[in-house]
Amino acid sequence: MQNPKFIQPVTVRASTQDPETVITDVYECSSFLLRKRPGKRGPSHRAALQACHDASADKKPISSVRRAFALAAREAGILVGQ
Repeated sequence: MQNPKFIQPVTVRASTQDPETVITDVYECSSFLLRKRPGKRGPSHRAALQACHDASADKKPISSVRRAFALAAREAGILVGQ
């Protein structure tokens, strides 16, 4: 897989002191989930990581990664404007 871009990026803010981060592809998504995502890492976090893995292996479409990441970000309270 060549790490295609999301059709629409997902904007998050890890904390009130941090600038907004715009996630545009699977690599940025998995990197954020593994390194920067604040708070409790529950089922939606695991589902988003699994979606990244599956899309990287061409088992799921990129849209599933974006959807899973946006849900995890919303549940964590870090999703901006969506």
